[in-house]
Amino acid sequence: MVKYIEEAVTRVFDGTIDAITTAPISKKALSEAGYSYPGHTELLAELTGSKEYVMMLAGERLKVALVTIHCSLRDVFHLLTAEKIVTTIRITHDALVKFFGEAHPKIAVAALNPHAGEEGLFGNEEKEIIKPAIMQAQQLGFTIEGPLPPDTLFYHAAQGKYSAVISMYHDQGLIPLKLLHFEDAVNITLGLPLIRTSVDHGTAYNIAGTGKANPLSLVNALKLAAGMVMHRNTKKEN
Repeated sequence: MVKYIEEAVTRVFDGTIDAITTAPISKKALSEAGYSYPGHTELLAELTGSKEYVMMLAGERLKVALVTIHCSLRDVFHLLTAEKIVTTIRITHDALVKFFGEAHPKIAVAALNPHAGEEGLFGNEEKEIIKPAIMQAQQLGFTIEGPLPPDTLFYHAAQGKYSAVISMYHDQGLIPLKLLHFEDAVNITLGLPLIRTSVDHGTAYNIAGTGKANPLSLVNALKLAAGMVMHRNTKKEN
């Protein structure tokens, strides 16, 4: 698995190919082979020398970018910083402009705690970390709203009110995303010096060879990678 990914990155950098679309990998097999990466994203970041990167899951009705990715829920509270939120907003905004053709993206930022903390009653992360990050991003010129309670935010996002949602942790963003786009969503790594899309599901070895696997996510990942290349090339020409 790792050798295929390494070869793909090499081919992008030597100009042989324009983008990468990856199939699912087994994180258990990756670990047993001696690699400590929790997934594609971290491996691709190291191969490309990228210090800043963002995992986005995208479907037709909803796009979600994650501030923290593969970590325990307990660790989210230690990993969450205003700087990390601003970086996620910036990378997401730039990708929406460069790869999705949105001239003026409108981004929503999810709160961490119920009811967006209820003015500190249910937690102070909104006041101490998320709000300052949003204010900083607004000062940089980005159109941002939040922190918004996730239980209502994702409804409005799915209705088209926002270009993308910034989620504080993995399941906060992926549960609503997969509720809407379980079979057709695409995983995108933003912030790399290359275009990389992937399926939004695992290997499902238990149904391999049975004809039951749905290929729609892979088909969409290939189509989206091609579309991102075209948008990028159009921006270069202009």
